[in-house]
Amino acid sequence: MVVAPAAHAQERGRRAYDLPSQPLVDAVRALALQSGETVLIPSELGSDRRAPALSGRYTVEEALEYLLAGSGLTYARSGGSYAVTSSRPNEVTGGSDAHILVTGSRIRGAGPVGSPLITLDRAAIEQSGRGTTQDILQSLPQNFGGGANEATLGSGVRNGAGANTGFGSSINLRGLGTSSTLVLFNGNRAALGGFSGVFADLSLVPASIIERVEILSDGASAIYGSDAVAGVVNILFRDRFVGAESRFRLGTADGDYEELQASQLYGKAWTGGHLVLAYQYDQRGRLPASDRSFVTENLTPYGGLDYRSTYANPGTIVAANGAAFGIPRGQNGMALTAAQLLPGVTNREDARRYTDVLPRQRTHSFYGSFHQDLGARLSLYGQGNFARRSYDARWLPLSNAAVTVPVTNAFYVDPIGTRQPVRVLYSFIRDLGPVVQRGDVQGYNGTVGLTREAGAWRLDAHGTYGEQKERNVLANAPNRARLAAALADPGRATAYNVFGDGSFTNPATIERIRGSTRNTTSYRVFAAAGKADGPLFALPAGDVRLALGGEYRTERFRYAAITDINTLAPTAVGLSGLPGTRRISAGYAELFLPVFGPSNRRTALERLEVSVAGRYEHYSDVGTTTNPKIGLAWSPIGGVTARASYGRSFRAPAFTELVGEANSLYQPLLLNDLASPTGTSKVLGLFGYNPDLGPERASTWTAGLDLRPQFAPGLSIAATWFSISYRDRIASASQDYATFLTNRAIYGGLVTDTPDPATLARYYTSRVFSNPLNIPASDIVAIIDGRTTNLATVTVRGIDFDLGYSTALGGGALAAGIAGSYLTRFAQQVTTTSPSASVLGTLGYPVDLRFRGRLSWTQGRFNVAAFANYTGDYINRVPAVPQSVPSWTTFDLQLGVALSDRIVPGGMRLSVNAANLFDRNPPFVINPSAASTLAYDPEKASPIGRTIAVQITKPW
Repeated sequence: MVVAPAAHAQERGRRAYDLPSQPLVDAVRALALQSGETVLIPSELGSDRRAPALSGRYTVEEALEYLLAGSGLTYARSGGSYAVTSSRPNEVTGGSDAHILVTGSRIRGAGPVGSPLITLDRAAIEQSGRGTTQDILQSLPQNFGGGANEATLGSGVRNGAGANTGFGSSINLRGLGTSSTLVLFNGNRAALGGFSGVFADLSLVPASIIERVEILSDGASAIYGSDAVAGVVNILFRDRFVGAESRFRLGTADGDYEELQASQLYGKAWTGGHLVLAYQYDQRGRLPASDRSFVTENLTPYGGLDYRSTYANPGTIVAANGAAFGIPRGQNGMALTAAQLLPGVTNREDARRYTDVLPRQRTHSFYGSFHQDLGARLSLYGQGNFARRSYDARWLPLSNAAVTVPVTNAFYVDPIGTRQPVRVLYSFIRDLGPVVQRGDVQGYNGTVGLTREAGAWRLDAHGTYGEQKERNVLANAPNRARLAAALADPGRATAYNVFGDGSFTNPATIERIRGSTRNTTSYRVFAAAGKADGPLFALPAGDVRLALGGEYRTERFRYAAITDINTLAPTAVGLSGLPGTRRISAGYAELFLPVFGPSNRRTALERLEVSVAGRYEHYSDVGTTTNPKIGLAWSPIGGVTARASYGRSFRAPAFTELVGEANSLYQPLLLNDLASPTGTSKVLGLFGYNPDLGPERASTWTAGLDLRPQFAPGLSIAATWFSISYRDRIASASQDYATFLTNRAIYGGLVTDTPDPATLARYYTSRVFSNPLNIPASDIVAIIDGRTTNLATVTVRGIDFDLGYSTALGGGALAAGIAGSYLTRFAQQVTTTSPSASVLGTLGYPVDLRFRGRLSWTQGRFNVAAFANYTGDYINRVPAVPQSVPSWTTFDLQLGVALSDRIVPGGMRLSVNAANLFDRNPPFVINPSAASTLAYDPEKASPIGRTIAVQITKPW
């Protein structure tokens, strides 16, 4: 029977329930009436079974899990309805797993009181049509694409993109940096990736084993400790699955980019225990830059400038007096004379032409979990995952530098007859081939623990170990030491020839100068934790509950490299100043207080709940911190909930953020300068890490309203205002270095005019100094500091919203909605002396509005779902004349059908998914960086284009 009208939404919120123990059919009926959902249960199934008492905040799915635990029954979802059935082919029943812990709280069933929580369940994941974990989470409006993601690697270092040494993918809530979003696996910290371990690599998490993702878009350091500043992403796996499921997916983007995915899931249950095993294989081809017109350094076709590299083939000779002479095309450099050179000409080459936008990737992922009762009150559990991802990418040339050709060179040409050495701006790509980065990333994470039921209290003790190793090789770079010897060689058969149009050097000589670098990083984390939670005493509105816990964690980062670039023989190098093992100890407490509820409701006080939490944390290298949080949820009438929260958060510097000059680059630059008579000035840029970094801290406020009006069944409205105030935030303004001189109101505190010669001499003699433009110290008029430092303040404010509506239509279920994030402020104060300036809606920062609309219809075995993805317009202030970048809207579509047993034994689901259905290119953006430039913004738009994928899911 249908026991209530439907109110289906893609992301269901939690609400409070207080149901006594009663016959199961009555409990399900009460759940349906209070939630506004449609639940079907045959009377014969629920008449002789009794449901336990249910008290706390749950989603409908979680409440059904709790009520049905141990009954031998299950439920299934079809369209906008739930149906209780007598068989349970794909879920485990009973056991201590019935005690539900929700992200944002350490108290079972309480949930994050007052804080916003977004839930993507298995059905929403399937309906999205997206095949990888990173794609699923990057579609969230609250996520900013800047930082450590595949497409941003090589486009700059902003938001930690430069630390992405292994083409990983992260999540960056609110645009506050990937290291400010805490990612959990089943509630536990995972090993981190990248240089120094600054982000959780989502590419190592197979999407096929995810049960749901819970996103707490609120600070939660009082609950989880460091890094939970912008929010928490908790990935929960399908640990209750029983049976077998095979999945196959094949996709392509216009035939020049293909993806393949295959997975197998297996689960088995027995009395008091269960086991789940899973494997997934992902394969993706490379996306060449030559297949995307907007991946270029020459922006003239779009109305921009020509940013092509001056390192070309044929190259350019710079004579002893600094004059440039282009090497002519169509000759081999064997008999080149000064008369053939092109005075005043600088040859250029698009370095992007030989690169890949996205690398070729191969990933093997394994997952396993188990649960076993060891008695009536003691249980053993564990879960672990292992993944190995290999990649291959054609890369931008390593730091270019002019080669010096002495007069002894067999092919030497002197443009002005001085018989002095000349410098040649030369590209080695046609000799050595494109620079190639190959490598692999391995991640391990495992947890083993015991739970003990002590009356109404539950005790949990567990240990977690994680490690992520990254190894990569950069090949096909010239070894400068051996190259210098080859350039000085007088023999025409063995000397290096940089004067031709093409490659005209002896292949053996080319092989001798071929260099490479090899890097290995390792991040390890070990944690031991204990927790107890349960009721303290009863109030008329329910039990006052408490959670107490302690944790001890160690973290370690290691780095080693072998470079064959600057010395005659390969040399082992390390990273000086790298801290040793970091040790963290913490204790926390959380109290849940139901003030008003069904038993003592008052006028305008149907329900009132308060949550208070606090956490003390001590770091062996950066000191101690205490972070509180308080949450409030108030329901004046049924279907209306107002909520609010306040908390303080903390993030310790990453390991490499503490090394200072060891991970820096000092380089002279030519920048636009409106105060200069020539319009430009020569400056010394400092990039890397400031040696005096400290921790960063934040305060977070939220206030929200959830509406599920009883007069409009199927309608749901949720809105959350948030405010995050960072102080001493660890960040870098280096990506905006080109505007330091033209925007002194913001960056003036990072500019030192007329530096003294002694300071310049110290920087010029540093081992991290590079001078590709050959600018002498005497020409430097200012020093700009683009190093990572503790910026004074960053303030982010905005509103998250989600509107949904569902109804019956045409014999099926129709659901529509829109979820988005509207930022009203994103401002930063770069130094204590500079004003707070808005960077909202500018290059390198989030836009003011981003949303994802949804529309779906399900009838029987068929479904169709469409999505609209909108990214607002913004301003690019890098050019001398600011550029207006238009908004970008794409559409996704999924068509699906579930084939019956009569067609395929056991059934099968087939779906066709289209992302960016109308193949819209990213908007044109003048996007230069220190190494290259692009005609689009990979932080806000995808370069892939339209992708069509077919997916088959077969249960066994």
